[in-house]
Amino acid sequence: MGKDNANKYSVLLPTYNERENLPIIIWLLVKHFNKSGHDYEIIIIDDGSPDGTLEVAKQLQGIYGSDKIVLRPRPSKLGLGTAYVHGIKHATGNFIIIMDADLSHHPKFISQFIELQKKGDFDVVSGTRYRGSGGVYGWDVKRKLISRGANYLTQVLLRPGASDTTGSFRLYKRVVLERLVQSCVSKGYVFQMEMIVRARSLGYSIGEVPITFVDRVYGESKMGGSEIIQFVKGLLFLFATI
Repeated sequence: MGKDNANKYSVLLPTYNERENLPIIIWLLVKHFNKSGHDYEIIIIDDGSPDGTLEVAKQLQGIYGSDKIVLRPRPSKLGLGTAYVHGIKHATGNFIIIMDADLSHHPKFISQFIELQKKGDFDVVSGTRYRGSGGVYGWDVKRKLISRGANYLTQVLLRPGASDTTGSFRLYKRVVLERLVQSCVSKGYVFQMEMIVRARSLGYSIGEVPITFVDRVYGESKMGGSEIIQFVKGLLFLFATI
């Protein structure tokens, strides 16, 4: 298949202590993009990982080339929202894909995102764990309940027009993402939810692709009790302001 010259896809990969996962996720991304023939770049935004993630990223850049693997590290852990702002500044694609670097999101779904976006000219295409063939693997009951509960609360309070508001596997038109990021006030776990809620309030169209989410194989989950408290606070703030 020839290159889709009209479109280029910039994948933003924020990383923190992902040295074991990074080579696998990059290999999968390159494989799937090469297979589909879409033009792409992968922007790795490492937040000063002490485990040597950046060194691994440099080795991968040597393998795949600096036009495909773009390194935009930051000196310390500055949060997800600002990582996307930083990544957008350096992205050259007119579409931006955000996903986790910990192998919980499989790149095989990206071609479905692209296909749906083209079909409906959607501003945002979001991966959903809560529709159709979507699902979660590797979570205990408590984690599933927290996620479902957070999603349900968001649906009831904010009516976001999307079935999965806390997921972080999405495709955006670049201009749309730039506007959303500028209007976002949340950090961390709440950030993904605010992006979808603001997209709906600004009248952007949202498409959904069912995805399977697999809990991380290597490393520690970054979700804890404080994140849940932040989420509820963020939810109530958005309810009051949007």
